[in-house]
Amino acid sequence: AVVSTQSTGDVLAIDDLFDAKPAIMRAFQIAKACTKSKRSDGVGDDYIEFREFRFFLLSLRQYFEYWVAFDRTDTDDDKRISLEEFVAAKDMIETWVGSIGDLEGEFAKIDANGGGVILFDEFCDWAIKKSLDLEDDDN
Repeated sequence: AVVSTQSTGDVLAIDDLFDAKPAIMRAFQIAKACTKSKRSDGVGDDYIEFREFRFFLLSLRQYFEYWVAFDRTDTDDDKRISLEEFVAAKDMIETWVGSIGDLEGEFAKIDANGGGVILFDEFCDWAIKKSLDLEDDDN
């Protein structure tokens, strides 16, 4: 028997999708929590049920958009946005959310945990409040 050492990502050749795991996980968590499970065994809330699947797909599309914006801003690919990256991306970010007056103040608001960098979850919370919309996502 031949055993393949290729991963699913290698076989499918869609590394960008596998890099977007934070977006997939966030959409999954939101979708599975959107309704209370009707299952009596107590495990229904750990999975997406049929009636939650449409909401999962809608959430997935939205969080992929946030992931693309986050990734474009995170120029050193460390899965965090530094103040320097945020300031450098000012023009690009303003096309997505409108004018931002005080960049350092806005950065501090987004950095909810005060860690000095913006994490994807923090970015998403901000993007939702700002109605972030990429200029090229509907093509």
